[in-house]
Amino acid sequence: MSVIARPPSSGAVTRPRKERVTRSGGRCTRREGRHAVELLAVSALGLVPWTVVLGLTLPSDYRVHAWSAAWVGFDVMLLGGMATTAVLGLLRRRAVVIPALVTAVLLVCDAWFDVSLDLGTSGVWTSSALAVFVELPMAAFLFRKAYTLLRLQWVPQEPRPIVDDAAEPDGPRAAAIRTGTGTGTGSGHVIAR
Repeated sequence: MSVIARPPSSGAVTRPRKERVTRSGGRCTRREGRHAVELLAVSALGLVPWTVVLGLTLPSDYRVHAWSAAWVGFDVMLLGGMATTAVLGLLRRRAVVIPALVTAVLLVCDAWFDVSLDLGTSGVWTSSALAVFVELPMAAFLFRKAYTLLRLQWVPQEPRPIVDDAAEPDGPRAAAIRTGTGTGTGSGHVIAR
């Protein structure tokens, strides 16, 4: 049986290779993914003693010289995250997931610091109300939307059928390959092995 090989096209059906996962199209290899997980695990373990040391050594009160710069800068980051999320959402871009997650994390941080820094003062009630009724619900909304978008973007795809030419030597596909006419699926394009 002679096979007429044509250049591959988008309709060509080929066998998947059983190779080690490599960097392709911006995707991480399994090794890179494993290293990232290991780095995060070691960092988390290292953060435990550091947190204990800070809890034991930091003073309960501290005078800050750039208090307004710190909070205004934080609010500018929060504003930038919200604006970017809104713009990318209006444009219906997939990248909206990133600023949505960043904004949600910033909202949780804002709620935490507002409440914890106002403990023992009359401002704790206002901070708590804003945290419970504004910041945390908004953060939960953004986390939920980002999760939903991620699920929609990376739905497992059905695998393409693998055509084994040797299994059907006299079938219509084999005849199409011999004659170069095609069978209607894949336009008769075959990758030579």
